[in-house]
Amino acid sequence: MGRITGPVCRLCRRDGLKLFLKGSRCDTPKCAFERRSTPPGMVQRRRPKQTDYGLHLREKQKVKHYYGVLERQFRNYFAKAEQGKTNTGEALMSLLERRLDNVVHRMGFAASRAAARQMVQHGHITINGSRVDIPSYLVRAGDVVRVKNRKRSLQLVHSVLAEGRREVPDFLTRVDGGVPEGRVDRLPGADDVSIPVQANLIIELCSK
Repeated sequence: MGRITGPVCRLCRRDGLKLFLKGSRCDTPKCAFERRSTPPGMVQRRRPKQTDYGLHLREKQKVKHYYGVLERQFRNYFAKAEQGKTNTGEALMSLLERRLDNVVHRMGFAASRAAARQMVQHGHITINGSRVDIPSYLVRAGDVVRVKNRKRSLQLVHSVLAEGRREVPDFLTRVDGGVPEGRVDRLPGADDVSIPVQANLIIELCSK
């Protein structure tokens, strides 16, 4: 597939990857990524060959944009991943997948991670019965993520669930009902990451 330079989010346009940053629109034929793989008009000039550093940086920037984290946050995740005894790349991606805003999105309660982040910040989500309004909160195995039982919260989530497009990953279980909720069955592993990424390139860059 050609590189995307049409009216699509700037990261998808730059990397030629569909990162689902535009919510439910990315799941439809209306997505600019699906509609057009080459720009209109004259043939664009070929970009210069990317350097080894550029390839490493691209992977890092792709992950930061995908999960919506800033540089300082990303560095903190990397430092925490380095402290563990498991593979640093897998540990880093597991930490990012455990973010509450990501879990809310992957459970299908929000159309995008940006929407999930806002939903958490506005107090629409509880963890084990307690309100948590920090999007970067790291869920643990056994945690129950529940939509707050109030009209506005339920309306937001039910409207997204009605679209029925989001598949729930294996490390999560969703229970649909009057008040939707989900459970973190286990910590996410390498196979649960929803973005195609070469984590080893990120580790090599951040380790310098």
